[in-house]
Amino acid sequence: MGTPDFIREIRATAGHQLLLLPGVSAVVLDDEGRVLLGRRADTGTWSIIGGIPEPGEEPAATAEREVYEETAVRCVAERVVLVQALPKPVTYPNGDRCQYMDITVRCRAVGGEPRVNDDESLEVGFFPLDALPELKPFATFRIKQALTDGPAWFQPTTER
Repeated sequence: MGTPDFIREIRATAGHQLLLLPGVSAVVLDDEGRVLLGRRADTGTWSIIGGIPEPGEEPAATAEREVYEETAVRCVAERVVLVQALPKPVTYPNGDRCQYMDITVRCRAVGGEPRVNDDESLEVGFFPLDALPELKPFATFRIKQALTDGPAWFQPTTER
């Protein structure tokens, strides 16, 4: 899908200035305990599935929608895994600058067969946890947190 229309409208007046945007990432597990990954078209790297919420859309709905749009897998959001302000802004090739507040949601796959379902992925599939492709720390940390039963992770403040 690429850049949502509402972001294009903001960019029409904001130009390339830094925007703080919400992002939702989904760690999708199937009944065999495998994790759903997509190889991103923009970077060629494997990662968990994610995207930007539409205005007024809840994070769980965003996770479920993005997973289906990108992989044709139906899933149900189970719980928030973590909330984290990503440390570095992203500068896109067109000069747009964004910094994301990521909400990661653990999801359970309930139907569909993984396939490339849009232009954001080169490949998609379920992977056993002991045979994951090379992943960036962003994805490995979120998968690790999704496998715990602990409360949602957040970065504690250093000043209290």
